[in-house]
Amino acid sequence: AASQALGRAVTQAMQSLAMVGGRFAAELRPLEEPGAGGLEEVAFEVAAHSSLPLRPLAKVASGGELSRISLAIQLVAAKQSPIGTLVFDEVDSGIGGAVAETVGRSLKKLGRERQVLCVTHLPQVAAQAEEQWSVSKSGAAGSKRGRLSSAVTRLDRAGRIEELARMLGGTEITATTRKHAAE
Repeated sequence: AASQALGRAVTQAMQSLAMVGGRFAAELRPLEEPGAGGLEEVAFEVAAHSSLPLRPLAKVASGGELSRISLAIQLVAAKQSPIGTLVFDEVDSGIGGAVAETVGRSLKKLGRERQVLCVTHLPQVAAQAEEQWSVSKSGAAGSKRGRLSSAVTRLDRAGRIEELARMLGGTEITATTRKHAAE
């Protein structure tokens, strides 16, 4: 019963993550020998479109689909979890544009219930954050000592606009890019 409820809930969450018609199922397969993990193994199956059959998640999901399905599972699981902080490392890989904005809004919604930390390179996702931090690396792995250091900086409004403009525009940031970032 729980696996069917999970399948329905994740399927519903997928609809809001630009996977309209997609389906998710958590299949329980009996084990020949019961073990410490129970009597069954769990297999996740997915169909990215309503016309496709359910197949093993690892075999059929593209990078972008896998990111969104992972987020859908987290959105559902978070409702039942006492965990106060969720960390997403590039959950938006393989997507862009309107889908990235949808993912950003979903993360923002989740952030209303608990702390969400998200590593992203997409301005559509970063713009949805309540706070934004910039992480930069310096040094080179091939240098004498092979030292690499990271710097983490909390961005104020002006810093956020500049960082979003950089994410939008690349190497050359123009007044137009800054205007789009501020918007």
